[in-house]
Amino acid sequence: MAKKLSFKDMKPEEIKKTLGEKREELRTLRFQAAGARAKDPSAAAKVRKDIARLLTEETAQKKNA
Repeated sequence: MAKKLSFKDMKPEEIKKTLGEKREELRTLRFQAAGARAKDPSAAAKVRKDIARLLTEETAQKKNA
């Protein structure tokens, strides 16, 4: 099992970079799901939750700054 990422320790630049990577990963998962049966059907949901966590942390850091 992979270790859960801690977004609270990230700097705003790192959050933006990770957010871009996660969005790209979600895009590729969508294309894979359209073509054939996915190996992990819940992978897209996990990525969407990570994106939401990143956006939440980004907003929280903006409010505190």
